[in-house]
Amino acid sequence: MAYSVHVKEATMIKPSDTTPSRLLSLSALDSQLFLRFTVEYLFVYKSRPGLDQNITKSRLKTSLSKILVPYYPMAGRVRAKSGGSGLEVVCKAQGAVFIEATSDCTIKDFDRAPTYVTQWRKLLSVPVTDVLKGDPVVVVQLTWLKDGAATLGVGINHCVCDGIGGGEFLNSLASLAAFECRVTDLKPKPVWDRQLLDPIKPPRPYPVNHQEFNRVPDLGGFISRFSKERLIPTSVSFDKRCLNELKRAALRLSTTQPSGLTFTSFEVLSAHVWRSWARALNLPPNQMLKLLFSINIRNRVKPSLPSGYYGNAFVLGCAQASVKDLSEKGLGYASLLIKNAKDRVNNDYVRSVVQSVSLSRASPDSVGVLIMSQWSRLGLEMVDFGMGRPVHVGPICCDRYCLIVPVHSQTDAVKVVVAVPASSVDKYECLVQSAHM
Repeated sequence: MAYSVHVKEATMIKPSDTTPSRLLSLSALDSQLFLRFTVEYLFVYKSRPGLDQNITKSRLKTSLSKILVPYYPMAGRVRAKSGGSGLEVVCKAQGAVFIEATSDCTIKDFDRAPTYVTQWRKLLSVPVTDVLKGDPVVVVQLTWLKDGAATLGVGINHCVCDGIGGGEFLNSLASLAAFECRVTDLKPKPVWDRQLLDPIKPPRPYPVNHQEFNRVPDLGGFISRFSKERLIPTSVSFDKRCLNELKRAALRLSTTQPSGLTFTSFEVLSAHVWRSWARALNLPPNQMLKLLFSINIRNRVKPSLPSGYYGNAFVLGCAQASVKDLSEKGLGYASLLIKNAKDRVNNDYVRSVVQSVSLSRASPDSVGVLIMSQWSRLGLEMVDFGMGRPVHVGPICCDRYCLIVPVHSQTDAVKVVVAVPASSVDKYECLVQSAHM
C-alpha cells in the first residue's frame, strides 16, 4: 500500500533542567557488536473525541524534555572509547529528536501484517544507521492519521538501553505526558551503575561452553536465502487456548519426559515457531540451527541488579539442533532444549559471558540463526500518553528477527511477527497455524 507522510516539525528536545556534563562508560554487555543498532517501536492509538492535537503534541514534547533529566544519558551521544576497549556516552545535554507528522493512513491499515518489510518506515522518518556516529540516542515521531488516530514511532539506541529499560523509559514518558505523575515520583527511578556488569579482574576460568558464539557451517545457502530473497512479513496470534494446547502437545510429544516436567508459554511457543520456521525453509537435514533468545539476568546475578537498572541486562540463551532432529523429534524435544538453555543461566554463566565479550569481542554468527525477542513482557501495551492504550504494538520494520508482541485487550494472547523468505512463507504460515506438531 502506498501512503504519504508529511513532516510538520522536527526539533531537538533538550533536558528541561541542568544535567551532568560527563563521560559515562557502557558495560561490556552494552558494548557488544550485535547490539549496535536502534530498536524501533511502533504504537498505534485510536482517535479520541475532543482531543486537541496541539495540546497532545506539546505535552509529549514537554514530557520528553522532563524525562531527559533523570535519564540524562539518553540525551547524550554514544561513541567508541579510544583504544577500542568498549563504548561510552558523551553527556552534554545534546538532546533527543522529536518529529510531528501527518499521514493519509487510517487505523484500519494496521489490522494485518505489512505487505513488505519497510512499509511503515516513514512513521519513524529519521532512521539511525550508525549508532556510533553522533546520532541521537532517542528519536520520537508523533504521526496524525487522516481518521484522527495516531502513531508513535520511537527509536532507542540498544547500546544504552535494553527492552525492559526501554519499556520503563517509555511508560515513564507516557505517565508524564498524561499528567499521571511528576518526575520526582517516577517508579522505578532510573539507575545507571553499569560498573555492576564489569568483568572480574583478574580474569578467571569458567567451565562454560557458549554455543551462542560458536559458528556452524552453512550447508544449504542459508545466508544467501536471507540476503538475496525477498522477505515477507508474517503475523500470527496465539490466545490462551492455543498456548495451552501447545503445552499439552509438548508434554504429549516429548521423547524424554523428566518427572514433573512443565513448560512455560514462551518455551512451547518459541519451540513451535522455531520448528515451523526450520521446516518451511527446506534446508539440508544436517544443517545445524540455533534459536537465540534474551534471558533477563537482573535477578540471576549476585548481587541482583537494582530496580530501575536500564542498561543491557540480558544474555542470549541458545538452543541448537539439526533440521532433522527439529523436524522428527517433536515439539517436546525443542521445548526442552529451550528450557535447558534458560536453566543454564546463573551468576557464573553471566560472568563468563561478560568476560568473553570483554576480552575477545565474542558475537553470535548469522548462519542457521533465528533470533527471538519477547516484547510482550516489556509493558509496551501500557504506554498511554493521553490517547488511551495502544491498539497495536510492534516494530517499525518487520525483519528476520522474530518478535513476540502483545495483543490489544487480550492479556493472555500474543502475536508472533517475523519476515520469512518469499519461497517459504506459505509453508511457514501453514505450519505455524497448526497447533498439532
